[in-house]
Amino acid sequence: MSGCQGSGGTPPDTIFTPFLARKGDMGDGRPDRSGFITLLVRERTSADGEEQAMVNLSKAAAIIGAYEHPTRYAPDKSELLLHLESAQGALEDAGLSRGDVDAYLTSGSGAPPALTLTDYLNLHPKFVDDTDVGGASFLFHLNLACLGIQAGWFRCALITYGSTARSRRVAVGTGGLARRGATGLAPTPDSFEEVYGLTTVGMRALMAQRHMHQYGTKPEQLAAVAVAMRRHASKNPHAMYRDPITVEDVLRSRMISSPLHMLDCCIISDGAGAVVVASPEVARGCKKTPVWVLGFGEGVIHHEAGHRDWTATAFPQAASQAFGMSGVRREDIDMAMVYDAFTITVVTALEGLGFCQVGEGGPFVEGGRIELGGELPVNTDGGGLSSNHPGRRGMFLLIEATRQLRHEAGERQVPGCRLALCGATGGGTGLRQSAAVAILGRD
Repeated sequence: MSGCQGSGGTPPDTIFTPFLARKGDMGDGRPDRSGFITLLVRERTSADGEEQAMVNLSKAAAIIGAYEHPTRYAPDKSELLLHLESAQGALEDAGLSRGDVDAYLTSGSGAPPALTLTDYLNLHPKFVDDTDVGGASFLFHLNLACLGIQAGWFRCALITYGSTARSRRVAVGTGGLARRGATGLAPTPDSFEEVYGLTTVGMRALMAQRHMHQYGTKPEQLAAVAVAMRRHASKNPHAMYRDPITVEDVLRSRMISSPLHMLDCCIISDGAGAVVVASPEVARGCKKTPVWVLGFGEGVIHHEAGHRDWTATAFPQAASQAFGMSGVRREDIDMAMVYDAFTITVVTALEGLGFCQVGEGGPFVEGGRIELGGELPVNTDGGGLSSNHPGRRGMFLLIEATRQLRHEAGERQVPGCRLALCGATGGGTGLRQSAAVAILGRD
């Protein structure tokens, strides 16, 4: 939940934090006669730089079901069917049925996806949401689910995703609007940006170029990220690419947008997944170990009329909220799942999340530090660089973190994993970007 700086006579270190109050309690003795859940604001002072929530939302909800569809290529299935099969898998994993679901959240399929999918899945939820902020959407959905559960609005939320990007031959990272099916440009912002041929990989390449110029980051350091992800994918039977690669292989692969080679870029796959998020009362009665949401946060960044650092992300804002809510430290985290559409995004994500200083992400990813057995294993399923990337990978961060915290990851299990961080981004680097962070833990 985003804090905002006070104005007027408010001390500069005081941050106003919104929180949810139940119907009938305005938090100051005044009854709520509106009949709606109320969003209140209380001020609090940050003592250590991390944002502290006035209402304790840590462990207000848990992930009790998770399912990743094994497909990476499904020309015989629709996106709707992938949603359905994933929903069934997650509910079965939780030991629940469709009738237990009273909230539904989704993104990325149809128009509008939530209405289409509640019909297709035959759901009758009290709450529906299809917030779309790109690849981070599903972590935003997790945050909404936690807030709604804490407010007493609903008890069990289903979040689903499905995409046939590979089957439909969608140019996820290299195509502009026209190649993604758009028939015209919106007056704002497309007419000021798309006419110059912007692509996702081109924007990330600009970020990488700037990072190299400003901080001395080397192509070999970016390549180390791809090598680590492939090593993890080799232990994942469902990963799209499992053969080992070397730094030299990455640097010899075809240049896509300098300095990013083909193996610096995520794969394009079909894929789907779902998670079930529930109240503590529901979670305690389910068949699997609950994975508690200990902290979460969101952030956005834009080009600020052209005055911004090209290497910056929205992670610092989101991470500050998540760590402040959870009460854990970065050195407590056993493994991390971060959005890896490109190797450079892992480097800047680790900087923005605070695991290393800005500009030190290149050296940080070298020497096996982010591999299994290293200081901070990252993307143990192989990530978007080797396992799957159907277009919006945030869902799979939650699923793999849940596997790790349940100790169900098999050969790629992080020993004794108790705390995991998920960090996802969405939108376009250098333009408008979202970020969401969730810190998950087990009892």
